[in-house]
Amino acid sequence: MAGYEEIFRSSVEDREGFWLRAAGALDWHVAPSTALDDANPPFHRWFPDGELNVAHNALDRHVDAGRGDRPALVYDSPVTGTKRTYTYAQLRDEVATFAGALRELGVGTGDRVVIYMPMVPEAAIAMLACARLGAVHSVVFGGFAANELAVRIDDAAPTVVVSASCGIEGKRVIEYKPLLDRAIELSSHKPERQVILQRPQAEAAMGPNDVDWASAVASARPADPVPVRSTDPLYVLYTSGTTGKPKGVVRDCGGYATALAWSMPNIYDVGAGETIFTASDVGWVVGHSYIVYAPLLAGATTILYEGKPVGTPDAGQFWRVVQENRVKSVFTAPTAFRAIKKEDPHGEFLAQYDVSSLQYLFLAGERLDPETYRWASDLLGIPVIDHWWQTETGWPVAANPAGIELLEIKPGSPTRPMPGWDIHVLDEAGRACEPGVDGAIVAKLPLPPGAFPTLWNDDERFLNSYMKAFDGYYLTGDGGHLDTDGYLFVMGRTDDVINVAGHRLSTGGMEEVLASHPDVAECAVIGVSDTMKGQVPRGFVVLKAGVDTAAEGYEERLRDELVALVRERIGAVASLKDVAIVPALPKTRSGKILRKTMRGIADGHDEPVPSTIDDPAVLDTLRPVLRRE
Repeated sequence: MAGYEEIFRSSVEDREGFWLRAAGALDWHVAPSTALDDANPPFHRWFPDGELNVAHNALDRHVDAGRGDRPALVYDSPVTGTKRTYTYAQLRDEVATFAGALRELGVGTGDRVVIYMPMVPEAAIAMLACARLGAVHSVVFGGFAANELAVRIDDAAPTVVVSASCGIEGKRVIEYKPLLDRAIELSSHKPERQVILQRPQAEAAMGPNDVDWASAVASARPADPVPVRSTDPLYVLYTSGTTGKPKGVVRDCGGYATALAWSMPNIYDVGAGETIFTASDVGWVVGHSYIVYAPLLAGATTILYEGKPVGTPDAGQFWRVVQENRVKSVFTAPTAFRAIKKEDPHGEFLAQYDVSSLQYLFLAGERLDPETYRWASDLLGIPVIDHWWQTETGWPVAANPAGIELLEIKPGSPTRPMPGWDIHVLDEAGRACEPGVDGAIVAKLPLPPGAFPTLWNDDERFLNSYMKAFDGYYLTGDGGHLDTDGYLFVMGRTDDVINVAGHRLSTGGMEEVLASHPDVAECAVIGVSDTMKGQVPRGFVVLKAGVDTAAEGYEERLRDELVALVRERIGAVASLKDVAIVPALPKTRSGKILRKTMRGIADGHDEPVPSTIDDPAVLDTLRPVLRRE
């Protein structure tokens, strides 16, 4: 077996051979003869003469090989008390039938379908049905505000929208149909039809253009997979810009399927017949890649979980899912584990379940602070693997390749770059930074298969946002450094670097120190304007459950301890003197802390509430603290 170094080197030195071999894991209608078309940089295209169908590769290929009775997708919904298992044959049949229903509604190759769904199996079925027809899906997170949905409908111009009557967020039932109706009212583009999945928690009132999901599939003839070019789009996924038009990240078919099929056994160490539990949402890139496409391409079993890490009903749900499904790898965001740590710091819920099948915990989506890494590592006694990637990249840029060899784990680092990702750290002048020196993290072009080839209908923005800053490199927008062993350390978005009296300091580094205090469950540090120093840091900490805050002088003593810790580990230059204890931090639904919004409010701006916010009440509570009212 080749080791990491040899495999990585091969992906850089023999790019053609490496990726053509990787593409051999798929069924091709027309096999590609070349890997890369680099005739028009930076618009690189992978497997340009290849043709395939991604849904065929995810489903029919396994059924045809006699594996149709294996479990493909397990739906586990603690919020509705539902569990349902689909075998590969059953899922293939449901997808083919719904593809037939979409075809009868006028959806064909290249047409767009917006999917606005909760975490139900029909969301994955709709995605795969689009792929089966060669149509382009654009999933919008269920329950997104009407105006945000309208903007995406206008940009994608869908023939059909697929939605549901409602979603369930914790204990709240959110009706989707009024939001969808309002979005269509607001949008200039009008879809021809809306397919609505009726859920018993809230029935939707149907209009003249609405089609009931159950009726549509009852009369539909199953559709066969339509071969498309490797370079044709599989989906568009919007990343929310804070202002103006969101960016529609385009994903191709052949490059994406090849990268995902390579990543499952090599990074996640999950193969056919094994189970991965990715606790995310189909509305995010993690859900697209590692709830839906990658596990099915690998012939594995995927868990689609409709619930939260805590509160639905308790902090033991992840462990219950692991026990019941003999899960091998769990993949979620660090914020999920911080929530579990806050509710169950001593792992009492974990002790109630048999999690002996669990071999790895993978975390991504935001920075994994070393304290959460240590807590999860000590609790589970298995490798806890931080890895780093983005909506734009489609699959991990830096990771610990568990299926090849487990490299030494360094807390705070997502380990080493994966094949095809030629990662560098540059200073503002475009010079390579010395090991240990923070700069802009960039990837040398061409980007490997699976990464976005452009933005939907916006090549110019693709160039300006990502390709112009450093010639020949993709600008990730994240800052950090490489160490002498080639390990990458991602310290946060480049706008999370603050300038205190001429010293550039990473707020991520300060957060790491605050999180190391035994009473702190999670924290955020932001830079706020200061007339003397330009910017000064302010800290906000959430305490673990069970901390005795009633003890006399507790809050003052904790603040003093935290300030002293930062001074000791980062130095007086950090100038952190202001730490507030708060009940919760404002986050997006995918778990990212809304630091930019907090910064704007603290600086006195009338900051808009982002559409991606999970619970606006948290921000309302924090507003007076941020503004020192």
